[in-house]
Amino acid sequence: MSRLRIFFTGVGGQGTVTATRLLAQAALDEGIPVVAGEVHGMAQRGGIVESTVLMGGYVNPRISPGEADVLLGFEPLETLRALPYLASDGLILSSSEQLPPVSVCCGREQSPPFEEMERMVRECTPHVHFLPCQRLGLEAGALQAGNLALLGALCALNRLPFGLERMEKTITASLAPKLVDANVKALRLGAAAVA
Repeated sequence: MSRLRIFFTGVGGQGTVTATRLLAQAALDEGIPVVAGEVHGMAQRGGIVESTVLMGGYVNPRISPGEADVLLGFEPLETLRALPYLASDGLILSSSEQLPPVSVCCGREQSPPFEEMERMVRECTPHVHFLPCQRLGLEAGALQAGNLALLGALCALNRLPFGLERMEKTITASLAPKLVDANVKALRLGAAAVA
């Protein structure tokens, strides 16, 4: 298989680390060599969470600027911040729904409007899809399941060495039974959103 570097970014509580672990486990379940890593300082207070999944024989989970084949952004401002990691002609899948930081909620700072962030992201690559992840999560039965909509979209765009069926099997085997239905449904809704 060809090698693939995926950079995840979001804020604490969005399920960025869970999505990272599920994607890495799906690759392992397919017998694909994979390494993964994560950085999440202050994540429990809504801080930035960054993680990586590298498939195809990498030995280090680090992705340097300009190396990510895929950028998965669980929050549009974090997607914007992570753009330097994207390789030329890379793919961006991002939530279109903002989760403002505390400083913005308290009125001390302002966040750029979504339209401005979207314009800046689209200037980096023609391969961009924005999905309403929170809405898709609620439609699936749990707001937190919206993180898997991005993985569903990634499967549907055929950038992975496996498809939606593998992700569904891994989710079913990895998550608590009460969480499976909503997460599989969110995965399918994300796939349908980019079909």
